[in-house]
This record gives sequence, structure tokens and C-alpha cells, in this order.
Amino acid sequence: MTLDELKNLDFSNINPNDPGSWPAAVKAASLALLFLVLLGGGYYFAWSDQLDSLKTAEAEEVKLRETFLDKKKQAINLDLYRQQLKDIEQSFGALLRQLPNKKEMDALVTDINQAGLGRGLEFQLFRPAQNETMSDFYAELPITISVTGSYHDFGAFASDIAQLPRIVTLADISITPGKGDRLSMNATAKTYRYLDDNEIAARKKPAKDKKK
Repeated sequence: MTLDELKNLDFSNINPNDPGSWPAAVKAASLALLFLVLLGGGYYFAWSDQLDSLKTAEAEEVKLRETFLDKKKQAINLDLYRQQLKDIEQSFGALLRQLPNKKEMDALVTDINQAGLGRGLEFQLFRPAQNETMSDFYAELPITISVTGSYHDFGAFASDIAQLPRIVTLADISITPGKGDRLSMNATAKTYRYLDDNEIAARKKPAKDKKK
């Protein structure tokens, strides 16, 4: 139906209560208009929510797919992860063996003292702390030392400490001029020991009590 036909159409002869008598062109236009109204109403009242639900489902599908791929990669590399864990446990065990137990601490403190005396250093102060600093699986014992000697002797002493079979570190080192050609060195030697099973259990108990 053309625009000229619409202009020449006599609407006075069209009975709105009798659609069957309408001209074919009016019927077609009315059906088209009704279809557009139904289409718009259906989108507004039903399809828009369904489209939002579809978008949400598509986004969830992407997340699930990514999770699946991650799990798949983990499953493929499971043997590798197990081997890495085994290697870590072996390395940890090797480090743990470098820490003395409670009975060996006295001998280690003596070794530190003997290392200084062996290099000709004179101890002005050698004072282990009264209390250890506890961690999850080890304890740290700081030893305050004050010695006099030459700069070369200090270096040799530090090298001997580093070569001890047990882990010992030197911290807070300060060197000042002493009497004559002697120098004074103040430092903190830190030794470490691993906690026994009873000590570890005693440290874990307060954490469990807090969770309760």
C-alpha cells in the first residue's frame, strides 16, 4: 500500500467494530501495527529479563570453563607438584639438621667462644640472653659479645663462625678504635635450635584454644 493510497482512503466508510469489512490494506497495516505492539510488549515484560538471565549464564559459563581449565592443568601437573613437594621437604630437612637441639646448644655456644679465642680475640663480654625467642618450629638465642683484636682477626673470626656446622649469624656489628692498635667490636651472635615435639605442641595449643 502506497502513501497516495493512504491519502485517498476514505476512513469514513470504515467501521471500527467490523474489522472484517475493512479494506485489505487497512487490515494489513493493522496487523503489522498489532504485531509490533505485541513484539515490544513481549520484550519489555518477558524477554528482557530472559536476556539478562542469559547474559548471566554466559558469564558463569566462562568462569566455570576457566575453573575447569585450571583444575585440568593442576591434574596434569600433579606428579610434578608432588615431586616439588618432596624436594622441598628434603631441603627443609637438610636445613633443619643444621639446627641443634636443646642439648646441643651449650656446645654450640662454646664453639662460638672458642672460635674467637682461637683467633686471638679477647672477650670483654660474652652474654647469652636469658630467654629464647620462639618461632613456629625453631628458637633463636642471641648472644651479646664484645671483643678486642685486629681488623684481620675480626674477619677471620666471622669466617670461622660462617663455617660452623650449625647456623650462626652475626648482626648489629660495630667496630671502634681501642687501645693502641687494637680495635673493639660489639656484635650480636644469633644461634638457632629446632623445637622438640613437646615444645611445638605447646605452641600450637594456644592457637587452637583461640579458634575455639
